[in-house]
Amino acid sequence: RMEIMQSGGGSVQAGGSVSVSCRAPGFTIQACAMDWYRQAPGKEREWVASYDPAGVTRYADSVKGRFTVSADRGKDTIVLRGSSVEPEDTAMYYCKTRGAGPGQVGCDAWGPGSRVTVSS
Repeated sequence: RMEIMQSGGGSVQAGGSVSVSCRAPGFTIQACAMDWYRQAPGKEREWVASYDPAGVTRYADSVKGRFTVSADRGKDTIVLRGSSVEPEDTAMYYCKTRGAGPGQVGCDAWGPGSRVTVSS
């Protein structure tokens, strides 16, 4: 069963940068994919970005050009980095692993969440 260790986040001023890391042992060898979500206070959880085993990344329009996903496959670690952050980026950020192909099992897990607070 996959488990995720999540770290990073914190408080940052608008215009600054913040990173959240997710380490999931077995992520690389099982060729899993990872999605990032966030949930702001009083709002529904929204999708932020995705990373697939081929290294292809996708981003929500709200973060495109400001957020990037990078991977250290040797360490089974995926990092979401936000630059030029805005108060609207304040949220709890979650990573989620999943199978990249139909019927793929063994990848599903949620990280515990990392809080990001952006002050103006």
